[in-house]
Amino acid sequence: MSVVTVDAIDSMIVSIPREVPYLGPLGPGETINAKGYFVRRGNRTVYPSSDMSVIVKATASDGTIGWGETYGIAAPQAVTALIDDLLAPFVIGRAARDVAAIWQDLYDLQRVRGASAGYYGDALAAIDIALHDVAARSEGVSLREWLGGAGDVNRLPAYVSGLPKATLRERIDLARGFVARGFRAVKYAAPVAWDGVVEEMRALRSALGEDVDLMVDLHWRHSASEALALIAQLAPFHPRFVEAPCAPEDITGLSTVAASSPVAIAVGEEWHNVFEARWRLERAPIAVVQPEMAHTGVTQFCAIGRAAAQHGAVTVPHATIGAGIFLAASLQASAALGGVPYHEYQPSIFDANLRHVETTMRCAGGYYDLPDGPGLGVTPRASLWRFLRAS
Repeated sequence: MSVVTVDAIDSMIVSIPREVPYLGPLGPGETINAKGYFVRRGNRTVYPSSDMSVIVKATASDGTIGWGETYGIAAPQAVTALIDDLLAPFVIGRAARDVAAIWQDLYDLQRVRGASAGYYGDALAAIDIALHDVAARSEGVSLREWLGGAGDVNRLPAYVSGLPKATLRERIDLARGFVARGFRAVKYAAPVAWDGVVEEMRALRSALGEDVDLMVDLHWRHSASEALALIAQLAPFHPRFVEAPCAPEDITGLSTVAASSPVAIAVGEEWHNVFEARWRLERAPIAVVQPEMAHTGVTQFCAIGRAAAQHGAVTVPHATIGAGIFLAASLQASAALGGVPYHEYQPSIFDANLRHVETTMRCAGGYYDLPDGPGLGVTPRASLWRFLRAS
């Protein structure tokens, strides 16, 4: 068998309009600026008013085309510049199946300049996903099989993430609807829990009963003492986990909270590589690790999952704004890892954008149906390119 090499790497930005901003309607004092961004006052974080992501197309010597995708939530042109101007030339001519070595070589290019994560990590992730797609497609197997997983694993449990409605009553009704359709776990976001984080948990538990897993994302807002005080109020309602209690850089605070919390602590969506994971896993008794494929790529997603298992943590992957390409990669890699109790499902993103990709991937009745076919099992449809944005 001849070696399949990479002939071209191309990047592009898509910006898919949405009626309601990510996480739900704008709150008091939140406005969309001239560039299409707004800041959630509840977590001081910038978001786009559309669904933006960066897509990578990798073309191989045998004609195989692979697709990758990464974060494009803010200033996506920074990611495309890194891919086009810096990284792509160092990938051309490499063997596609050497993707893990390629990731390491690209990572090494900037490590002494302090670029181990951020936009640089996102650029690496997009290329890494696309090359994995090429490698698996060229061998005619699904990515989960290429990674060593069982080919007959075709479903993963899903938890509903985000209840993007304006009022607590509407959010409760939305959650009830998902439970009625077979979902057994729901997570809400603290920045848009306008009636209070504890009141939202109390109301959801009362409405959904004890058989539904409830989780809350605190969005990095608290000091260790504040987080522990809040968790103590949430504990009587038996949350499955509390996510992101402290700022990502506050590893000491995370360690304090994880060691003292009566509720499992979940973190990791902002990590880009296993090095960032180990800094925390070695210092804090983290219960749940949440790798985000759009940040990690396949290589580091799997490395983080293995590191989590070594430290007694379970992997519950994160999923955020995208067209569905990196979500397919996340499902494939999760199936290969095994032991994943839930994968995040954001209906307002996944369901809305699924029409722009060709795939058998679906989420219904509390489960994801994994995509069929070789590679990621997902290909952009022509409709996606209507939303191309200048880079």
